[in-house]
Amino acid sequence: MNKTIEFGIIGGGWRAEFYLRIARALPERFHVDGMLVRDPAKGAALENAWGVRTFRTLDELLKNSKAAFQLVSVHPDAAFTMSIELAARKIPVLLETPPARSIDALNALYQTLGASARIQVAEQYALQPIHTARLNLIKSGRLGTVSQAQVSVAHDYHGMSLIRRFLGINFEDAVIKGISFKSTLVEGAGRGGPPKQEKIIESSQSIATLDFGGKLGVYDFTGNQYFAWIRSPRVLIRGDKGEISNEKISWLADFKTPLQSTFARQEAGQDGNLEGFYLKGILAGGEWAYVNPFAPGRLCDDEIAIASCLEGMAAYIDGGPAFYSLAEACQDTYLGLMAAEAIRTEKTVKTERQSWSVA
Repeated sequence: MNKTIEFGIIGGGWRAEFYLRIARALPERFHVDGMLVRDPAKGAALENAWGVRTFRTLDELLKNSKAAFQLVSVHPDAAFTMSIELAARKIPVLLETPPARSIDALNALYQTLGASARIQVAEQYALQPIHTARLNLIKSGRLGTVSQAQVSVAHDYHGMSLIRRFLGINFEDAVIKGISFKSTLVEGAGRGGPPKQEKIIESSQSIATLDFGGKLGVYDFTGNQYFAWIRSPRVLIRGDKGEISNEKISWLADFKTPLQSTFARQEAGQDGNLEGFYLKGILAGGEWAYVNPFAPGRLCDDEIAIASCLEGMAAYIDGGPAFYSLAEACQDTYLGLMAAEAIRTEKTVKTERQSWSVA
């Protein structure tokens, strides 16, 4: 049986509540052992809603916590200082994305912490069930050598993290071109819930191509895409022996025998099933492409991915491998910043090796 992962949270915003929901759903797996929330009223509200302890200073939190690591979930400017302070105290850090918001700040953070601190970054997108299933299929060799990934799933560094992993790219330089396009859209849901009335808004779409030399990434994202009910995520991954187009898989058994399958979610609780309501896993061609390690926990896909970050962090501080290093996070943020520059100017830009590129 897995031991309970004890962690603290620095910050009390919208993102922190994902971790609180995970700990509530899986108390035998995760426990929030204190939160640093400087506003007393906000701290009291969190205590009442979630049954957690909150503290006003870092000293109070660390003095009263037995957490194995601290999740830093605050604005990147504040996270920079907080991560350095925790590292100085030899406290392992799980840092929320992005690690910084400018190229200079990324280099400064990595040069300060990259080689010495026990730090990982909570980039969850590649750990979402469908993306993990896609990555597992790529690793199986069924697609052959992957040369192209078109990703319309997530913004900036999140999208770049998926492109890099689908293509098997590390810190290789890219030639980036970009455009933007504006159109109208009926406003959909947001963080606060469904829309209250019909409203036409302007929607901005950003498209960038990243040529890594023999491998092409295509980034395509519309700002309203996360919550809009009529803007779907799209993924196309092409190899020389097959491709993934959203949930459809096409590949060759041999040069004259094409085969097809789909990623099929297996969920408990449908129809007359009384096992509960949770994701069991994802099948591809009669085999498991992904098995949910947190079943029967009632978590959405993003929460499953974040829980995987927590488990990855716990394994890392126990001597296991990195699951998403500060160097990777800096690279994906850098690619996102360079793509944004190409889109803004509609001029070709080229990336250059940065301080973390030797990691």
